[in-house]
Amino acid sequence: MITMENLQKQKVLVLGLAKSGTAAAKLLLANGVNVRINDGSKNIPPEQIDSFQKMGADVIVGAHPLSVLDRIDLIVKNPGIPYTHPLVVAAEARNIPIITEVELASSIVPAENMIAVTGSNGKTTTTTLIVEMLTSSGIKAQVSGNIGSVATEVAQNLEQDEKMVIECSSFQLLGVETFKPKVAVLLNIYEAHLDYHQTFSNYQQAKWNIFKQQTEEDFLVYNDDDPLVKAAIHQAKSNVVPFSTTKKLPKGAWSDDTSLYYQNEAIIDIQSMPLVGSHNIDNALAAIAVAKLNGATNEGIREVLQSFSGVKHRLQFVDNINGRLFYNDSKATNVLATEKALSAFQNKSIILLAGGLDRGNDFEALIPLLKHVKGLIVFGETAEKLRIVGRKANIEHVVAVESMQEAVQAAYEISEEKDIILLSPACASWDQYETFEERGDMFIQAVHTLV
Repeated sequence: MITMENLQKQKVLVLGLAKSGTAAAKLLLANGVNVRINDGSKNIPPEQIDSFQKMGADVIVGAHPLSVLDRIDLIVKNPGIPYTHPLVVAAEARNIPIITEVELASSIVPAENMIAVTGSNGKTTTTTLIVEMLTSSGIKAQVSGNIGSVATEVAQNLEQDEKMVIECSSFQLLGVETFKPKVAVLLNIYEAHLDYHQTFSNYQQAKWNIFKQQTEEDFLVYNDDDPLVKAAIHQAKSNVVPFSTTKKLPKGAWSDDTSLYYQNEAIIDIQSMPLVGSHNIDNALAAIAVAKLNGATNEGIREVLQSFSGVKHRLQFVDNINGRLFYNDSKATNVLATEKALSAFQNKSIILLAGGLDRGNDFEALIPLLKHVKGLIVFGETAEKLRIVGRKANIEHVVAVESMQEAVQAAYEISEEKDIILLSPACASWDQYETFEERGDMFIQAVHTLV
């Protein structure tokens, strides 16, 4: 098991800076660990390099020479660096252990303080709901991981009785060995990130790491309606707590047409929840189960669900302009997320804005959900693939554009009153934008220029 005490006897390579690498390096250096930092970028600010050197780190930037592995006992790898990277391959050949920053954070946080959430979709909304439900019930909690502050930053400042709720990506979970949250959440599993994981099986195994180290003292909240998740939880040694929108669960969270329940107790009337989309019922049920396991009150849970209208870039309502309703779902970086977004507006007339990084996926699965889409505005590397799908779906207007400003303008020009104009790209953003947040912000800015 990794502890700061045994790390003080080793030399640790922090591979890749960004937010997680920077936080990991600072934590290690503050605890007297011998640290080497390597980042391939030539644009690391000189003042950042100087700061790390003054703290005692050996800093090598601008390239990834194999010599950075010399005398290294452990690597803390930025999650974005794939395992096919030559330096990572060389490290594995030398049998150097490789972890990610969440594993490091777990070395300084008691397991009973940790709640971890993963899934192909819904992680951010569920993580946010859990933190807000706990806080509303008078229980201290902080969000960390893929959203908010990175896990090692939160871990250093966590109070003794405070919960750390971590949104975990598959990239992060691939690099854990002893990570053992008190409560783990598996929302769903869908083919994604195959450019990183190579196979769907590899991707699934990374996700299952969230519960691999759990024991009978821990809890695994899982989606009983997802067949792959349901099959995987048989590997778990922890107490399993299901959630479902299709069946009554006396030992879990569930819903019918009118209400959300925990075990046999009604928690909230669905009509009083402003969240749109059936997938958000899943997210709410998962959050309810976690909140109840951690002592949240029904009143605290209801207060959150009656006021929570979504997370920015996740089916976020942006504006009503001349009767057109604009929604920002830039976080929809895969086909399933866009399917869920389209399902949230059943029987509504939709103009869909989609496109982005080409990861080799096709978009045929969207066709059954495009029957109410009157316009498809496509952009990015996948524009042609989406244009073909749009034609197959007999969409009236299919328009290719170069920028988000053009996309919003084109959507508005073919829209009518009561139409939904929905940015839900079904693709990652990296062909045109640094992050999905930047893409969503550009959409919001473009919408506001219409006023």
